[in-house]
Amino acid sequence: MTPGAQARDEVIAVDAATDALVQRDHDPILATARLHWLDEAACRDAAAALAAQRAAHDAFIELRGPLGAGKTTFVRHLLRALGVGGRIKSPTYALMEPYELPDLAVSHFDFYRFADPREWEDAGLRDAFARPGLKLVEWPEKAGGLLPRPDLRIELSPLDETRRDVTLTAFGPTGLAMLRALAATPTEAAP
Repeated sequence: MTPGAQARDEVIAVDAATDALVQRDHDPILATARLHWLDEAACRDAAAALAAQRAAHDAFIELRGPLGAGKTTFVRHLLRALGVGGRIKSPTYALMEPYELPDLAVSHFDFYRFADPREWEDAGLRDAFARPGLKLVEWPEKAGGLLPRPDLRIELSPLDETRRDVTLTAFGPTGLAMLRALAATPTEAAP
């Protein structure tokens, strides 16, 4: 097995030709990193670092964590860093908020209200994921296995009112570039 290879779910086999993990329903994880944000300023700095990455301009990023973890706050900082002006609304009721920038289309999704993964299909969101641009998804687990593979997963775990443990998981080269940019932002090392 290649150094640093990690499995997300049950490993089925190791591909002898590439030495890559072969998993049911999931591609191998390329890399993971853990960060510790002391406050919202660290969240803002990480969002700015991500916005500066060209890889983020055509990527799918999952945001996971409990209510109040800071998923929407991170997205707002990211959108501001990308140049979005005006009010940035949470798409909790609308399911999707689109943003058109001169050289970038961004779609912010929130599937918190889904009671059944098929609601993703019924809402006609497959086409939105097929278009180029940045896709940011809060509560992706509510869509079950219907979403495409993310490039990057950001999991936020609140420690208290301001501090967050952040786990980054890259599932492809685009995600790896974004993970490296985020991991390079100044933070306190995760415990």
